[in-house]
Amino acid sequence: MKEAPSFTIGIEEEYFIVDRETRDLVPDMPDGLLAACKEIAEGIVSPEFIRSQIEVGTPVSSSVKEVRAHLAQLRLDISSVVSEYGMAIISASTHPFAAWDEQLHTDKVQYNMLAEALQGVVRRLLICGMHVHVGIEDEDVRIDLMNQVLYFLPHLLALSASSPFWHGDDTGLKSYRTAVFRTLPRTGMPDEFLDWTHYQRHARILIDSGVIEDETKLWWDIRPSARYPTLEMRSTDIATRLDDGITLAALYISLLSMLYRLRQDNQRWRVYSRMLLKENVWRAQRYGISESLIDFGSGRLVPFPELIGEVVELIAEDARRLDCVEEVANVHEILRRGTSADRQRGIYEAAVVAGADEHEALVTVVDFLIDETIADL
Repeated sequence: MKEAPSFTIGIEEEYFIVDRETRDLVPDMPDGLLAACKEIAEGIVSPEFIRSQIEVGTPVSSSVKEVRAHLAQLRLDISSVVSEYGMAIISASTHPFAAWDEQLHTDKVQYNMLAEALQGVVRRLLICGMHVHVGIEDEDVRIDLMNQVLYFLPHLLALSASSPFWHGDDTGLKSYRTAVFRTLPRTGMPDEFLDWTHYQRHARILIDSGVIEDETKLWWDIRPSARYPTLEMRSTDIATRLDDGITLAALYISLLSMLYRLRQDNQRWRVYSRMLLKENVWRAQRYGISESLIDFGSGRLVPFPELIGEVVELIAEDARRLDCVEEVANVHEILRRGTSADRQRGIYEAAVVAGADEHEALVTVVDFLIDETIADL
């Protein structure tokens, strides 16, 4: 009998670096900043494609509580270093008013190749995300759970929404990052694969033909990691508050545990068509938690709070086993006060009512994001 997955967890986050005086993105990282971050941080710190971004990754953790402690320390460490340069980090999937066409990409071989291959679409990639890795060592189990957990990705996206503004405009969407990212190839929901061999056969065609170098260029909403024995969730915005991001991670790992538990009893979650799943993705990126998603079982629109309440009940046993009941319960706090996108829009509207012009109101939103990024550390 095969061993159960380890359900270890690791999280990667991407942050914007802003000038504290202008609140705009910095044009480039100062000399020594990245090295200083790497020196004090316990985890991975690396540049991103755009020079005004930085990425962090936690060590492999045995629990949600452990990964939270690592991520809190990383946010604190990076915030401390950049503050010495008159800068701050913000955890949001878009900057409220930064211009994508004024950004420079990092001068590294991999990024230069990316810029040459993808041209205009990658130059617009002024977005940040959050990736959650969960240890699932058996490759066939990894593929099986990937097929099933797709159903729940719109729920996670709705809760994560943090990108309502783009280039100084209110887009009307709660997750505009999703729309920007979809312009890249090999994004969105993966196809359904029968097993690991089936997945590898498809990936090898792209690799052997020279279209991609390796499986790291499959940028789907969820994928088997090309580097680790994990199932990597990439569908969400980055949450502004740390506790909200940890809630997303707790929901994701608990959902995988629930699906594995069903598998052990020879049961499985129904796999729905990509057509239907994409409709819920659209509703999540457009409305966040304020409207409904489609319940495919009943064939009707159901208010988001009701749907996510059912999910919380569904994974209750697994959240207890994984010791993340409190982290999952924070869902109700998100529903009460709204997502980052909801609160950003509220801050902006209040500033305008108080007499601020559009740019001043957007600056107020940046100040909110700076504070919220380190508020619950």
